[in-house]
Amino acid sequence: MDNNHTATAYFATGCFWGAERRFWKMPGVISTSVGYMGGETANPSYEEVCTGRTLHAEMVEVNYDPAVITYKRLCEEFWVMHDPTSLNQQGGDIGTQYRSSIYFTTDEQRSIAEDTKSLYQSALTAEGIGEIVTEICSADGVTYYPAEEYHQRYLEKNPNGYDCHSSTGVAFPQI
Repeated sequence: MDNNHTATAYFATGCFWGAERRFWKMPGVISTSVGYMGGETANPSYEEVCTGRTLHAEMVEVNYDPAVITYKRLCEEFWVMHDPTSLNQQGGDIGTQYRSSIYFTTDEQRSIAEDTKSLYQSALTAEGIGEIVTEICSADGVTYYPAEEYHQRYLEKNPNGYDCHSSTGVAFPQI
């Protein structure tokens, strides 16, 4: 957390446009951006990422005020906004760039990501749905590369734009 009382979270749910919109609408989210993370190519372009050769995921960076919204709440939204049991695919979007990922920035985020994964897996299992394949990785030493400007807040600029988000249809358990 910095002096402005903000924290940063990184989530990949497949196509980043729809995920970014879901996060930016949440009270307590200060800003969002979309980009690429977890690959091997420095400063990749969208076209390069789409080849699958860079190994980057389409990522949403979420800057939030922990006094207003918790990381747990962000994770709850993450789990239900896509199908975390689908490997390298969300609906018609297929490729490693569409994988499900969480990159944590603190040990507390890691713990919360793992705990919420376990809770959501229990709910999925109760509905006969398979195993979560989401990767949960440290953001330490992993560069986040912002995507090209035309991707930023894409669905604000293009309200009828493409928003591929599959979902299991299973609510996050409220305990």
